[in-house]
Amino acid sequence: MKLDLSAPQVMAIVNVTPDSFFADSRTFCADAIVRRVENALAEGASMLDIGGYSSRPGAAEVPVEEEWRRVAMGLDAVRCVGAQVLVSVDTFRSEIVARAVERFGEVIVNDISAGELDERMLPIVAHYGVPYVAMHMKGTPQTMQSMTDYRGGIVDAVTDYFRARTADLLSAGIRRENILLDPGFGFAKTLEQNYELLSGLHRLCETGYPVLAGVSRKSMIWRALDAKPADALAGTVALEWECLRQGAAILRAHDVRAAADTIRLFGIYKGVGK
Repeated sequence: MKLDLSAPQVMAIVNVTPDSFFADSRTFCADAIVRRVENALAEGASMLDIGGYSSRPGAAEVPVEEEWRRVAMGLDAVRCVGAQVLVSVDTFRSEIVARAVERFGEVIVNDISAGELDERMLPIVAHYGVPYVAMHMKGTPQTMQSMTDYRGGIVDAVTDYFRARTADLLSAGIRRENILLDPGFGFAKTLEQNYELLSGLHRLCETGYPVLAGVSRKSMIWRALDAKPADALAGTVALEWECLRQGAAILRAHDVRAAADTIRLFGIYKGVGK
């Protein structure tokens, strides 16, 4: 699978979970997933991200078999819509990746732990030769918000982490062209650290690896505005523009049309500015 990132892309979030932080993103049955997938593709998504385990702070543990049931239902729905649709599986478990590839073919792997929560993840990804999104996080979804101490500042910490971690990915046999980085906004980071990291996002983009930015309706927006996730669309668009300005290659979004329109307008803006 080769990703075309010659222009920024939208990755649509498809949550097959009952407890994701943004209630409107939850899809519980096959029909709802199909509708979500069809709408996302019509609105401008070029890839879909299927998640069966909520990674919001303090999220409950999900057994492997239940996560697989959810992910398989999501992948079944995507394949009903289109056999060639690019699909990502949001999981930190290598077993879920192996089952997904064996049953549904190549997928993108979107791992919030960059392989640190499952020692078999990197060998499995290397074996199947699939694209791999490595995200920065400390701890687990249950513990991460108690792990926000960083020496030297968050931007240095994240760039140093990825400098070391990408070396590990390459040593494990994952091809360089298959590696994407996600700074992990909202994961083991305070409100202030999220904005400090956003201000230095260009440094991660300068590493030469494509960067996936996931700021959609996150608490760094709605807490700052003293609002709720449902009220965070305008803030999301503002931050997504900034992510594009600093070089992000993929926007992971709940609101696909808004993200796609932001990319289109940013492209026009860049063209006029030349």
